[in-house]
Amino acid sequence: MKPVTQTTLGIYIPEKNQEKLNEATVIAAGPGVNDVTTGKLVPVSVQAGDKVLLPNFGGAPIKVGGEEYLLFSDREILAKIEDN
Repeated sequence: MKPVTQTTLGIYIPEKNQEKLNEATVIAAGPGVNDVTTGKLVPVSVQAGDKVLLPNFGGAPIKVGGEEYLLFSDREILAKIEDN
């Protein structure tokens, strides 16, 4: 997805003012979470290798073997990007 470069009224948005999208690739995903009311497992909506859009802020930074990763819950993911 590309940032919008022109408004619906035809005004061009300078590149430095265009919103940058936080696109990422899922490295790993857990099995899901248990529903509070039923106790049944609700699986996550993404799996390793999926491309997603993430919010500008949030996530929990973690370090594994010298690499830093951001940990997001399923509900924090804005969208799953599917290539056509």
